[in-house]
Amino acid sequence: MTSPRLPNYWRQNTALIRTLLIVWGLVSLIFSILLVKPLNQIPIGNLPLGFWMAQQGSIFVFVALIFIYAKQMDRLDRQYNANDKQK
Repeated sequence: MTSPRLPNYWRQNTALIRTLLIVWGLVSLIFSILLVKPLNQIPIGNLPLGFWMAQQGSIFVFVALIFIYAKQMDRLDRQYNANDKQK
């Protein structure tokens, strides 16, 4: 990757990380802890949604965020022609 493009690459990289961390924080803190009582009014099967989010939902979202990050970084690396064999 050429040097003038490096700041743009890292700016997009950190923006992606920041966005995904915000989503993770919202799901794990807000939905799984702070909004658990209102979410418990919504059933999913035999379980309340608040309980499900705390036990399973936040884990599913975290795993999905890992795949989203990998796919977006692959696209970003191809866009900037970044590879492992830098000279």
